[in-house]
Amino acid sequence: MFNFFKRKKDKNQEDEIKKEEIELEETDEEAEVFEESEEIEKIEESEEIEESIEVIEDEDEDYKIVEDTEEPEKSEEVESNEKSEKKGLSFFEKLKEGLSKTKKNLTEQIESIVFRHRKIDDDFLEELEEILITSDMGVETTMDIIDYIKTETRKRNLTDTSEIKDVIKEYLINMLEENEEKDIDESKQRVILIVGVNGVGKTTSIGKIAYRIKQSGKSVIVAAADTFRAAAVEQLKEWCLRAGVDIIASEQGSDPGSVIFDAVNAAKARKTDVLICDTAGRLHNKKNLMNELSKIFKIIDREFGDAKLDVYLVIDATTGQNGLIQAKLFSETCSINGLILTKLDGTAKGGIAFPIVNELKIPIKYIGVGEKIDDLQDFNATDFVNAIFE
Repeated sequence: MFNFFKRKKDKNQEDEIKKEEIELEETDEEAEVFEESEEIEKIEESEEIEESIEVIEDEDEDYKIVEDTEEPEKSEEVESNEKSEKKGLSFFEKLKEGLSKTKKNLTEQIESIVFRHRKIDDDFLEELEEILITSDMGVETTMDIIDYIKTETRKRNLTDTSEIKDVIKEYLINMLEENEEKDIDESKQRVILIVGVNGVGKTTSIGKIAYRIKQSGKSVIVAAADTFRAAAVEQLKEWCLRAGVDIIASEQGSDPGSVIFDAVNAAKARKTDVLICDTAGRLHNKKNLMNELSKIFKIIDREFGDAKLDVYLVIDATTGQNGLIQAKLFSETCSINGLILTKLDGTAKGGIAFPIVNELKIPIKYIGVGEKIDDLQDFNATDFVNAIFE
């Protein structure tokens, strides 16, 4: 019996030993599988790294090729000209594009009532009057247009409303051209004083005007007399650098009169054709700034009396009737003989040009339809009206 239990015990021990050996073998096999999987993952990762390195190297090669063939950096005006040529846009086409909202606000409404009314009668003229007033023409200019239509319909025996648009165009072109400065003495040196409230685009307009005048073959000096606004002098220096013209400037907070004095003497000594003077943005109720403007006029009159003085007011077209109010207030303070209409691109208030000229009898000298240095152009009455009505 004892031997039986001993054999059974020995057999149980052998079974346990075999079971442990099997478990160890399974563990070893799992370890081997795990190690193999880790090796596979490492191989795959290394292959991915090698592929990414190859891609980066390829990109580096492509970059080197581009870098080797890269052309010299081009100036802003050259890029602007190339873009215009590429797109095939003339300034008139840019003007039409910029005034598209004004056209929609004015011309399309006129065409709508022309479609509804076939006969020129009081009802038609009443609706037309409302459209003109709400399109920033102003009451005075609107009534002048209506009176002109009545006179011409009787004179020409007009009855069809489809003929009215041409009559309006005719009136507007004639009105704008009547107020243009006819004879300009090119033999005299010129001083152009730029005035206007802050934010209308005075500084950028000066840079663009300087560029246009220089492109015409004349010499230009710019006086940075807006010493009140922070960074105004630095901004104007940048624009003068783009335009390729000289600038006379001082530090912020310095006396604007001394800057004008130095600029006038520089223009006389160098026999410069045109001196363009920036001034601080001011409102009619800012007494100190308005007195400063009077001081500048006195310096120019005393030191450069032989030069032709032009005072140009910059108007932001997007301000609508507020631009007309600004023009009236500035006209009461100084003798303005030219307007610069900026930000015409994309505004629905381009019609403000007509009442300003009609009521104040001040001609528009330049119009701006973009941010590029050549996007400010001489004003042409026919092109402006056609851009709105065609």
